[in-house]
Amino acid sequence: MNINEEIRSPQVRLVGENIPEQGVYSTAKALELAEELGLDLVEISAKADPPVCKILDYSKYLYQQKKKAKEMKQNASKVVIKEIRFGPNTDEHDFQFKLKHAQEFLQEGSKVKASIFFRGRSIQFAAQGEKQLLRFAVELEEYGRAENMPVLEGKRMTMMLSPAKKK
Repeated sequence: MNINEEIRSPQVRLVGENIPEQGVYSTAKALELAEELGLDLVEISAKADPPVCKILDYSKYLYQQKKKAKEMKQNASKVVIKEIRFGPNTDEHDFQFKLKHAQEFLQEGSKVKASIFFRGRSIQFAAQGEKQLLRFAVELEEYGRAENMPVLEGKRMTMMLSPAKKK
C-alpha cells in the first residue's frame, strides 16, 4: 500500500468523505488536497485504472487495522481435543463410564479422540477394537459425529469425533 509521494501514477481516483468532489484527479492535486486537510493520500487499490486513493490519517488507519485483526483473533474458536483411551477388552461398566465423559466433552464443544491401545498380543483383537470404536460413535451420535472411520496406526486404533452443531 503506497502513501503520499510513493504513489507513481500520474492520475488517481479519489474516494472518501473528506473531499469536496469524488472523481479523477492528478496525483499532485490529490496530494495538495491531502496536505490542506493535514492527512495522508493512501492508495487503496493499485490495480485499478486509475488507482483508487483515499485521504485519511494513515497512522490511525493502521491502528484500526491492528485492532480489527486482534478482535478477529480473539473471536476465532480454539479447538480443544480431549482423548479417551481404552483397551480392546474393556468391560461394559468402564465403557459406559468413558462414554459419559465423552458426552460431556462433546457438549462443551471439544473434539474427542477415542483410542484403543493394543498391548502385546492383543493386536489380534483389532476387529474387536474396531467394533468397540464404531459402537462408541453410534452411542454418541446425538452429541457428535465421527470425522473418520477407525484407523490402526501401529499399536493404537483411533477415531475422531466432533461436536454436533447446536440448533
